[in-house]
Amino acid sequence: MKEEDALLIIVDWLRNGSPGNYSNYGYDLYLPNVIRWHLISETPQLQASSLELEQKWVLLFPSFANAAWELCRRGILRPGVKDYNTQSTNQGSAGSGFSVTAFGQQWLSEEGGIFIPTEPERFAQLLKPFGSRFGQGFHERAQEAVRCYGAHAYLACCAMCGAAAESILLATAIAKEGDEDSILKIYATANGRIKLENMIIGKATDHIKREFKGLTELLKYWRDEAAHGKASNISDNEAYTSVAMLLRYAMFVNNTWDLLTK
Repeated sequence: MKEEDALLIIVDWLRNGSPGNYSNYGYDLYLPNVIRWHLISETPQLQASSLELEQKWVLLFPSFANAAWELCRRGILRPGVKDYNTQSTNQGSAGSGFSVTAFGQQWLSEEGGIFIPTEPERFAQLLKPFGSRFGQGFHERAQEAVRCYGAHAYLACCAMCGAAAESILLATAIAKEGDEDSILKIYATANGRIKLENMIIGKATDHIKREFKGLTELLKYWRDEAAHGKASNISDNEAYTSVAMLLRYAMFVNNTWDLLTK
């Protein structure tokens, strides 16, 4: 089981409450019982006290513990009991017991709280091929975008997606011209972004132009919308689409790299 899969199971448990006779003791989340519940739900013939269940439980624990810690890192969970001087267990104190934070309660109650994975899970695997091509600036901004989405900071997510897209633009223009200093000077001028786009796709086929502009227009709009001081209507939907579009844009430029940089 991947960490992301365990994380989704934990979020489902926290949102819907512990089913049946499973106790959380003094915690909101007691990992041993979450894992046992999952195993018995997937394989009903397993007995709650069987040796086979315990063997499977031990194998799954690292993935669930890592997932719980990722939720801690994002501020949704914290280690320990819910309230002072409440019941605890030795296993809970040793890393199996967690409680929901105030931010976590808000996060869990919000509709559409879709969880996008970050390093080192599936999203990182999708981004990995592009880091060497588009540079560290792209990688850092793309990861920040995902982390902002996970924290429901949707404005910041869109701003980071736009910044990551511009890192792709810069890397492509530099590869095409072979002169990083001159490209950075052009980028710093008025309408520098448009100048670089024209440099890259000015002589490309209509199909390439349409695809390139179609993937960048919304990213640019949301980035500018997020970066300005006026009120914005950017929400979960825009942020999620922005992350997905950034990935698609990276894939498109990577696949047409030779055409765009020749």
